[in-house]
Amino acid sequence: MIGILYFSSTGNSLQIAKKVKERFGGSIIYIPKYQGDGSEFQKIFIVTPIYSFGLPTPVFDLLPRLNKDKELIAIQNYGGMAGGADALLFDYAKQFGLNIKGIYTLKMPENYTLFLSPPKFYTKSVLKSSDKRIDKILDKIANEDYVLPKSKVKTAKKETYLKNKGNWHLIGGRFSVNDNCVKCQKCVRICPSNNICLEDGKIVFKDNCIACLGCYQRCPQKAIIYLNKKSKYRYVNPNVNESEIGKDIK
Repeated sequence: MIGILYFSSTGNSLQIAKKVKERFGGSIIYIPKYQGDGSEFQKIFIVTPIYSFGLPTPVFDLLPRLNKDKELIAIQNYGGMAGGADALLFDYAKQFGLNIKGIYTLKMPENYTLFLSPPKFYTKSVLKSSDKRIDKILDKIANEDYVLPKSKVKTAKKETYLKNKGNWHLIGGRFSVNDNCVKCQKCVRICPSNNICLEDGKIVFKDNCIACLGCYQRCPQKAIIYLNKKSKYRYVNPNVNESEIGKDIK
């Protein structure tokens, strides 16, 4: 059986993971809830967004414990630029002795929207062509036309990524809720790092944020705000069932 291990906060990686499942079969597994090492799978796909030209914390933490004998294929998606994230992933995979066969990157809609609101026509355009671009990658994988980065990751870029990753927890303290909050606690349930809780009748953001913005984007009331700034723009991938984000799909 193929294991499709994914991380997704707004559905972009889930869309890709579901396409992988359609083509190759297997089980879709949500990385933050997965405690295994991949030994139960014949082949492993990692489907992940790119954060700060690198890996989200759950994916970064997963790599060292993966079974070194299993074939590994990674598909990374980004909103702005890939920025050498494929080279960084390859570097870590080799560092941990993983049997990495291919790394592919593709553009998906931007979901890091704390400071910007992408034009709706642009987001629609990226989504409209997304399935065809995913299929092109899957065709290559099916034909064993494996792609790996040709250039090595630059030391400065790795250091910048690690510095940014080390500061993501600070973002949590910059979130708050406005009067639209109805205490539904969806943010508490979907947070992959257990950074949000209800204390004394109030939504509290703690110090373990991983900057995925799932709470911000998926709050039903748009009640979560950043640095007390009002913004109506929120993004959730319309090509997936929002309720499936963060869940396993067998």
